Amino acid sequence: MGEVPADLRERLAIALDVDDLVLALRFARQLRPYFGVAKIGLELYTAAGPESVSALAALGYQTFLDLKIYDIPTTVGRASRVLGALGVNMVTMHAHGGLAMLQAGVEGLREGASRAGAEEPWSLAITVLTSDADAPPHIMPKRVLLAAEAGCTGIVCAAADLKDAHAYAPRLKRIVPGIRMAGTDTHDQARAATPAAALSNGADLLVIGRAVTQAADPVAAAEALVGELVAV
Repeated sequence: MGEVPADLRERLAIALDVDDLVLALRFARQLRPYFGVAKIGLELYTAAGPESVSALAALGYQTFLDLKIYDIPTTVGRASRVLGALGVNMVTMHAHGGLAMLQAGVEGLREGASRAGAEEPWSLAITVLTSDADAPPHIMPKRVLLAAEAGCTGIVCAAADLKDAHAYAPRLKRIVPGIRMAGTDTHDQARAATPAAALSNGADLLVIGRAVTQAADPVAAAEALVGELVAV
């Protein structure tokens, strides 16, 4: 296929859920033509720390730090100031932590970025994990409204929740993990979706990990995934 349109690439995040920065960078270089955002999860950040952010930014990626922060507001605010100063572009925190915690995270990211002369990161509230098939139906709306009230930039939600989330808080960005090609292994994602379905339902950013990184040929898997979206 030809070059992936820049506006599509910016809506695709590769989840580098590995505990080795060398391996993560190998994937990142191979997959740069297809993805504009690199997601750094707990494994990679625990292994490599802030170096993982700077190394992926140097390859031209927007950096998405998926630490799912959850603690008392004071701790979250202080940690978020540190993260905001790293120059990271997106940071996740659990909406389950409540309004005060989310507000502390938003304010901490803003303050840290301002002190470092960096762009303010997107503050993303986790609503319901895509591995959680048993969450009561009232949980997602409540957490979307909390995210909006706290001043978060967006939310992380399953594709099935996209339309409802937009109805509750239309200004929020909507990030969707658990993306799988039709007919492939969903692993531990109880609420997976195809990339085309998620985008057509209004996702602003798709997070794609094992469907590509654990494929026999990651580049071919990425090309197939993006080819499906280009064809839509």
